[in-house]
Amino acid sequence: MAPLASSPITEDDLYLFGEGNHFQLYGKLGSRVASLDGRPGVHFAVWAPNAQYVAVIGDWNNWDAGTNPLLHRGNSGIWEGFVPDIGKGAHYKFHVASRYMGYREDKTDPFGLYFEVAPKTAAIVWDHEYEWNDSDWMATRWQHQNINAPMSVYEVHLGSWMRDPNDPERFLSYRELAPRLAEHVKACGFTHIELLPITEHPFYGSWGYQTTGFFAPTSRFGSPQDFMYFVDHLHQQGIGIILDWVPSHFPTDGFGLAYFDGTHLFEHSDPRKGFHPDWGSFIFNYGRNEVRSFLISSALCWLDVYHIDGLRVDAVASMLYLDYSRKQGEWIPNEYGGNENLDAIYFLRRFNEEVYKRFPDVQTMAEESTAWPMVSRPLYVGGLGFGFKWDMGWMHDTLQYMRRDPIYRRFHHNELTFRGLYMFSENYVLSLSHDEVVHGKGSLLDKMAGDVWQKFANLRLLYSYMFAQPGKKLIFMGGEFGQWREWRHDDSLDWHLLEYSSHEGLQRLVSDLNRLYVTEPALHQFDCDPAGFEWIDASDTDRSIYSFMRRGKDTNDVILVVINATPAVHEHYRIGVPRGGWWHEMFNSDSEYYWGSGLGNSGGMMANLEQRHGRDYSLDLTLPPLSALFFKSHG
Repeated sequence: MAPLASSPITEDDLYLFGEGNHFQLYGKLGSRVASLDGRPGVHFAVWAPNAQYVAVIGDWNNWDAGTNPLLHRGNSGIWEGFVPDIGKGAHYKFHVASRYMGYREDKTDPFGLYFEVAPKTAAIVWDHEYEWNDSDWMATRWQHQNINAPMSVYEVHLGSWMRDPNDPERFLSYRELAPRLAEHVKACGFTHIELLPITEHPFYGSWGYQTTGFFAPTSRFGSPQDFMYFVDHLHQQGIGIILDWVPSHFPTDGFGLAYFDGTHLFEHSDPRKGFHPDWGSFIFNYGRNEVRSFLISSALCWLDVYHIDGLRVDAVASMLYLDYSRKQGEWIPNEYGGNENLDAIYFLRRFNEEVYKRFPDVQTMAEESTAWPMVSRPLYVGGLGFGFKWDMGWMHDTLQYMRRDPIYRRFHHNELTFRGLYMFSENYVLSLSHDEVVHGKGSLLDKMAGDVWQKFANLRLLYSYMFAQPGKKLIFMGGEFGQWREWRHDDSLDWHLLEYSSHEGLQRLVSDLNRLYVTEPALHQFDCDPAGFEWIDASDTDRSIYSFMRRGKDTNDVILVVINATPAVHEHYRIGVPRGGWWHEMFNSDSEYYWGSGLGNSGGMMANLEQRHGRDYSLDLTLPPLSALFFKSHG
């Protein structure tokens, strides 16, 4: 068949798609408002190489599969056609009849820009027209998210961050959420937000991780332009946006990608490689050229069309290992006999290559929970090429420690010091994410040991320790003010808790920690470099006290951090420091301002010429209960 006069798909497009090197398919496949011989209408195109018949059905033809058949484009597997006298707003699906086993199904558009609100599943003809006003942010965003910049991320699920106060059943729209969220994020001092997947998903309870619309923001909160406004507004307020992106699996719903043309088109055909036992979902066939083009086009669409500043890739470990969550006999070794998924490795490396080549001022982040080497190292040294990796080990060890009764913490001192052995092996993000406050795990506040006062003190200590450690930061919504109950996606956060001084004090602490992290170079410039960290004493196990220094590029810029992980008050506790002079107590997590007991060191003290910890000078400190102290010396 010759190309339609209205077709945006060229022979070069077909060639690049077939070899797995077309990464802007969002401008080619799906539905596009067009004209043919001066007559307005819509061009439709879909990939279904094993179909015998494909038609576009919609609200203009009474969903009749015989009215608007599509024609196949050579041997490309692409079917396309032009439907006159319809336009933006038309609802449609593709009726796909396979050449195998009589399979017929009405499929939603894999490249749809906009969809009906679930549980309806039709795609909607739409466009990406929008007048952006975030040029200042886009021109300078690398300053806000390079490896030496302070990045403190507020993780958000839009459907449950805040509901309509007058109707708790109603979602707020993207346009309603934008000013509310921006105000809160700025008040708390976060530099970025990270959205749980807003890619279209039929099941709200999947939190977006069961994606069917890889190119469309969910219509639950508005149109694509409404989401663009959301991004635009936050950018104008100086807030970056990271999107959770899920190339690891997709749902088995019959209207979606699954068994798309009567064959395993997007998923791997062998269930030992193509079916995910944990999530009951299909796994992409990363070895198929067209599938790689599809996925990388999705990633680039969010960065290009929607001005997203970074992508956090979900469940990377499940992609890397052929035996992930599988027993012996349930997986197939690779060609060398190993458990590494070579196709997925190639895909992830190619994904990062294309992202950073086209958008060098964005970041990619891997949720990778194993010891796979060089996740955040460049491709040219054999790495996967991500910008950052979540430090899941730190999260696990630290939360385990903070759950323990302080009387037993001295037997588990290494749970906080172990990270020192590997903290610069990757570019890490310290994450306290949504995964830690669901499925009966309880909220962060509720996890903490002790009575109510001690729980708040322990959570203040946890956050203080987190912000003092090298690495970027991430806190899930509700954690900033101490949500008591674990997260429920059907309800708004418990904002009324801020009426209590304990919760208000915790939010003040998070705000001040973010302010210090952003404004103090010693706390962020060497987040990923051992030049920025030095232990003073990691061995005071009997008293569960930890002390270390953070340094900036200016060698005179030094911040001392002292952690007391028990309720005991320690007076005249000496800490060795590198020089004499005044050491300003710049932060005290036990301040009454944060709902602490108010003990401290009266704003700082002079270092005496008395040796401790191999240093000539030392400070004679009072350590409040369950506290973190930050001191600064300017040299």
